[in-house]
Amino acid sequence: MTILNETYTLSNGVQIPRLGLGTWLIDDGKAAKAVRDAVEIGYRNIDTAQAYGNERGVGEGVRTAGIPRDELFVSTKLAAEIKDHDRAAAAIDGSLDDLGLDYIDLMLIHSPQPWDDFRGGDYTEGNQQAWAALEEAHKAGKIRSIGVSNFLEEDLDGILQDAAVTPHVNQLLVHAGNTPTDLLAYCEDRQILVEAYSPIAHGEILENTQLAEMADKYGVTVPQLCIRYTLQLGTVSLPKTANPEHMRSNAEVDFEISEPDMATLQNLHAQNYGDSSAFPVYSGK
Repeated sequence: MTILNETYTLSNGVQIPRLGLGTWLIDDGKAAKAVRDAVEIGYRNIDTAQAYGNERGVGEGVRTAGIPRDELFVSTKLAAEIKDHDRAAAAIDGSLDDLGLDYIDLMLIHSPQPWDDFRGGDYTEGNQQAWAALEEAHKAGKIRSIGVSNFLEEDLDGILQDAAVTPHVNQLLVHAGNTPTDLLAYCEDRQILVEAYSPIAHGEILENTQLAEMADKYGVTVPQLCIRYTLQLGTVSLPKTANPEHMRSNAEVDFEISEPDMATLQNLHAQNYGDSSAFPVYSGK
């Protein structure tokens, strides 16, 4: 069994593959091929978002991948600026239409704040309204599981005040050099599975000599070490790529990082994202 065949079980019993394909920054016109390539390699977990602008292409890839729909786990995210019930409900239906699918396996609120006010104001009421729309779509069978992304403890507390369903997932920036230990523990205590996006730190971690030395010790690449690290933390790992060779390499993580090396990686602080710091999640807020 390879990592591509391994799953976690969400708190509602839905199974989710431990390794997935992130599609951020993959052009809509190239997304279908990327999905088909990934599925041919063995990926069964595909992650997109309204904000990525490629739901149409991702959906086409899912529909033309040549395997039954129920063998794929497809996630998308509600645009961060949508903070009211009616717009959220309409946007959920919009994603179903754009994807061309009868149901979505997982849908998340992309951020607790709109991107132009990331880590800024209090949007608790808006998030509660968006969450209510997700709960309704979940109950109606449009979405198999629901969750959030980029939510800190206080953001999750705001959702849980008024929620009928505890989020099944929290998708976070997690990588060697940026391990939010307290938030991971908070989620684990509440049976909220964490998905780690950008496990290779948007590529910047490739220049880290300490990681290069550790990867060499295991006979693996730095990306493989980083992906394995997030898996051993108990998260779903979502490396993003449209390159089939990278997809294959990213899935070749059948090795074990020792406890001392895991501790070293957990205590590493490497949060210089270069040009990517222009994006809110990498801005240091």
